[in-house]
Amino acid sequence: MRQAPRRLVLLGHPVAHSVSPRMQNAALEAIGCPLRYEALDVAPDALSAVLDRFVAGNVAGNVTIPHKARVASACARLSAAAGRARAVNVFWVEDGTLAGDNTDIPAFAHLAALTLGTPPADLRIAVLGAGGAASAVLAAIEQWPGCRVSLFNRTRERADTLAARFPVVTAVAGSPDDAVAGAALIVNASALGLHGGDPLPVDVARLARDAAVVDRCTTRRAAARGGSGKRPPPATAPATAWRCCSSRERSRSSAGWGCRRPGR
Repeated sequence: MRQAPRRLVLLGHPVAHSVSPRMQNAALEAIGCPLRYEALDVAPDALSAVLDRFVAGNVAGNVTIPHKARVASACARLSAAAGRARAVNVFWVEDGTLAGDNTDIPAFAHLAALTLGTPPADLRIAVLGAGGAASAVLAAIEQWPGCRVSLFNRTRERADTLAARFPVVTAVAGSPDDAVAGAALIVNASALGLHGGDPLPVDVARLARDAAVVDRCTTRRAAARGGSGKRPPPATAPATAWRCCSSRERSRSSAGWGCRRPGR
């Protein structure tokens, strides 16, 4: 049996940069949910104990870097999307066990189409990163006709492991520059950008002038570098998954991803 949660959290490490509490609390207030949403910085070695407490306390919420894959492994029930990605970004307690979903997949797909101005097809795509966010990106891209991916990660072994799961990856690049060469869409699904002093994941001079960029870490970078990244309005998908509100509509949330075109 699934009951309304007693607490809503964002689980990650770090989380101080996140604007999710402001966004989600505004959405919760708008739909009349009495709960408040809080960010919790949980170190990897404390994750298992925290999840046990969440199950006992009927806590629900979101998961961000670096916990998406481990939370998926801890779930007794996964949606088909979360199972394919082997990563969770939404979790709740059901029948005394942890359950998870992955709304990153439709969110990224929605934002990519918005950025490109047309449903993605027949594209060469560069994906930077090999964690939970990257697996969700690849789970979306594999549904697009005729697309192929060049994947880069600083740890080559992780990139090779992820590529083996997704045939849409046709090349594992040796460098970010190699990955983005000739790409029509570049996706930063890495952790670069979480901290204000982080470098860009790739030299923008290497990008095709008409290439589109989708970046999971835009909050500080756009402000620091004067970028024109845009963020669609928050949606109710997480709140509906948590079952803490009366809304029955499930919408696709692209919150957490930013997009831009170089030169715009």
